Amino acid sequence: MNDQPSPDTKDWTVVLSETCTECGIDVRALNTTQIAELVRAATGHFTRVLAAPGAGDRPAPAVWSTHEYCAHVAEMYRVMHERLGLMLDHDAPEFANWDQDEAAIRGAYAHIHSAEVARSLEESAEGFAAALEALTDEQIPRLGTRSNGAVFSTATLAQYAWHDAAHHLHHDLGVARTAES
Repeated sequence: MNDQPSPDTKDWTVVLSETCTECGIDVRALNTTQIAELVRAATGHFTRVLAAPGAGDRPAPAVWSTHEYCAHVAEMYRVMHERLGLMLDHDAPEFANWDQDEAAIRGAYAHIHSAEVARSLEESAEGFAAALEALTDEQIPRLGTRSNGAVFSTATLAQYAWHDAAHHLHHDLGVARTAES
């Protein structure tokens, strides 16, 4: 696996103002409690596809494998949980840059044992979901700014994170959408 996927340069914050044109998911009406439930419900779907034969095989040299997508989602949940914490602990923090493509290379996603990816995914999903459920009404409008200037409230951060996970699950990994995902 010497070839790396082409870096994703799309500004995915567009999903906060419209339905995703690639996967059809619309996160705009979801609140943080609903997103916490969706994150938990999706975890089983991710761990099932991770355990499937061939999950570590890339469909093409420059396309992540199921295994790599699952490792990415686990790390994304951790990053979003950290950002949520910053938003609660500080007034309008600016988040450090997180390059998902660089993180995949640095973290050697393809070489992490699948049981470790599953454990990491379960733990990070649960931690993020619990943090979302613990938000109070007063904390929902708290803001944080990404390194590229995109501003998030705690609610839109949750929506953005859920889109990322659901997009990969349904669009990239081919898991059929259900009422709970």
